[in-house]
Amino acid sequence: MDNPIHIWRALCVAVAVLLLLSPAAVTPVAGHNDYGEHNNYLIIVRSPYEYDKRLHQNVSSWHASLLSSVCDSAKETLAADPSAMTRLIYSYRNVVNGFAARMTPEELEKMSKMDWFDRALPEQTYHLLTTHTPQMLGLTGNRRRGGLWNTSNMGEGVIIGILDDGIYAGHPSFDGAGMQPPPAKWKGRCDFNKTVCNNKLIGARSYFESAKWKWKGLRDPVLPISEGQHGTHTSSTAAGAFVPDASVFGNGLGTATGMAPRAHIAFYQVCYEQKGCDRDDILAAVDDAIEDGVDILSLSLGHEDAVDFSDDPVSLGGYTAILNGVFICAAAGNTGPSPATLVNEAPWLLTVGASTSDRRFVATVKLGDKVEVDGESLSDPKTNMGDPRPLVQDVDGTCASESVLIAQKITGKIIVCDAGGVVSTEKAKMAKRAGAAGMIVITPEVFGPVIIPRPHAIPAVQVPFAAGQKIKTFLQTTQGATATFVFKGSTFKNPQSPMVAPFSSRGPNRRSRGILKPDLIGPGVNVIAGVPSIEDVELDPKAAVPRFDIKSGTSMAAPHLSGIAALIKHAHPTWSPAAIKSALMTTADTTDNLRKPIADVDGKPATFLALGAGHVNPQKAIDPGLVYNMSAAGYVPYLCGLNYTDQKVNTIIYPERPVQCANLSRLEQDDLNYPSITAILDQPPFTATANRSVTNVGAASSTYVVEVEVPATVKVEVNPPKLTFKALEEVLNYSVTIRSADGRAPASPVEGQLKWVSGKYVVRSPLLVVAGIRQA
Repeated sequence: MDNPIHIWRALCVAVAVLLLLSPAAVTPVAGHNDYGEHNNYLIIVRSPYEYDKRLHQNVSSWHASLLSSVCDSAKETLAADPSAMTRLIYSYRNVVNGFAARMTPEELEKMSKMDWFDRALPEQTYHLLTTHTPQMLGLTGNRRRGGLWNTSNMGEGVIIGILDDGIYAGHPSFDGAGMQPPPAKWKGRCDFNKTVCNNKLIGARSYFESAKWKWKGLRDPVLPISEGQHGTHTSSTAAGAFVPDASVFGNGLGTATGMAPRAHIAFYQVCYEQKGCDRDDILAAVDDAIEDGVDILSLSLGHEDAVDFSDDPVSLGGYTAILNGVFICAAAGNTGPSPATLVNEAPWLLTVGASTSDRRFVATVKLGDKVEVDGESLSDPKTNMGDPRPLVQDVDGTCASESVLIAQKITGKIIVCDAGGVVSTEKAKMAKRAGAAGMIVITPEVFGPVIIPRPHAIPAVQVPFAAGQKIKTFLQTTQGATATFVFKGSTFKNPQSPMVAPFSSRGPNRRSRGILKPDLIGPGVNVIAGVPSIEDVELDPKAAVPRFDIKSGTSMAAPHLSGIAALIKHAHPTWSPAAIKSALMTTADTTDNLRKPIADVDGKPATFLALGAGHVNPQKAIDPGLVYNMSAAGYVPYLCGLNYTDQKVNTIIYPERPVQCANLSRLEQDDLNYPSITAILDQPPFTATANRSVTNVGAASSTYVVEVEVPATVKVEVNPPKLTFKALEEVLNYSVTIRSADGRAPASPVEGQLKWVSGKYVVRSPLLVVAGIRQA
């Protein structure tokens, strides 16, 4: 039978051709004939220069006139046909006062002298950073047991916008059966045909106008389809429908579903496989998503460098999103465990790190001396290796050369491979061609006990570094060493779960040291979700195409939180993005399933710079008691406090009215009404005071008493120590004064916690005390 994915793709291509042939679908942007070297730039227009509808038909025509004033070829094109302004890539309406355009260095030099010109940003590339997690997170269950799905109606009516690399719309996770139509506010569009789009996948668009100039020869997608897995995986994690009998080669068998199964998905393709995500395309997608009417934005992408908030599309788009009541969730990055590697640092974003779950895909290596070593595997649990096989190690350890493997005559043997060289799935293909019966893959030492299993072309077991050394010692000291595998499938409630993922990027926040990042962590290791097909495995042509795969990364953690935020949004439709964020952070767990502090991969308690406020607890977040609320305008004095110029502040807060920091009261970072508290003791007398406001969303009449836990090296005073509320939505203030106990700056970060306690409610804020500079 023909592969259904190939049939679906062929239909989509046919639809794309029809769209291209239809006059109504032809876009005015075409290739240009200008000579000279052209590059893409994001042009920021200086405040107070703004679009005036009395002078220009729309924002695009205004931006076109600005561009034509310095570009001779553009001026000629505009005069001939204003709609064919080919040098203008994007005209932004919401996220920034500016436009993206292709220009020569000479034209840019001329533009830089214009009164309306603020700055030009060269092109930048960003990169893309389940069957069990709903149960682990307490979303399932009946009303008596308090399953969150019951109180949030599974996120019905909430629209989640996903920015990623493409989507396989025909996947069963995007089946619209039983879904209500999208709310009337939805103004977006779906570029697939009506039989592909439905009440689940309500929007799908591609953004390619900037990327196509940067990556020559890259195919214009026309439709937001991707051969890769990423976008389908993240979308189905956030809001996939129920799909029974989901597994990865028999592992993790169960009903797959997203965090918010009744929420709608609007998909925006901004990334392209093996290339990346163009900044200007990201801005254009957020610009449209806000107007389309999304409630949540989920971005599993970021830039590896610490980008200024006024230059970063995620920060710029994120601010405009919260200004319009849209909650925005972003991945923290995958370059841990090194410090100061975190991305998406702006305080108006929910920045999500990754954790393990309590599920393992267990496989055992049985050595010839009867010693058993546990690891993990995605080989089919029904696989029977039979009698022990000869055990050998590649001469260079890494199994990265097929010719070397063939020369070693490994036919019928189990090969032991260290990390390094090519990825293990490629090593398995080479080992298979060399005749190997199986493969043991030793995980890098930095991963500790965490294993990221992948499907391999031959039976394979991935083992932790320490276990791998035991296997190599046995091999090196035993003549005629043998081994075999036993595949045990999925196990649950494994101890010491969750744990911080080794790859999850760490703080401190490089752009604003007084704001703790990440905000919290969520499941991001070995997440099962929908994919078009499984990569790196050679399938029998007659076999059914696998529809689910396991992926790991903060890219997987972010859509978990996006889906959970959709559940909270449904339960509390009037809550601001800041209130939802506060609810998630102040109720987060700090202990694992053994009631011990959540650990890092070295076995030690994870620090706040890895953990943030803790691990998400959706059941508690739906009813947090108090929230740290604020509007978008509340960030303006904070930005002034970072010593941003007026122009940079106004770039970020556009389309709000321009401000002058000299006329505002600057806000220190520790005074931002944030759910976590970071005190910077950088000068004598090494004392800091943080002010906070809390809004009552729990019991109308309630009294909260403060509890503070800190090491003896710091002293903390909270005033007042008791908060008495008489009504819902009442706001009360308090201050926290932190000082060094010995009158000196702390030699290393000091961690503690501040809790407001009232009956069942415990509203917790991590308290971090550091020395050093306030801004990178």
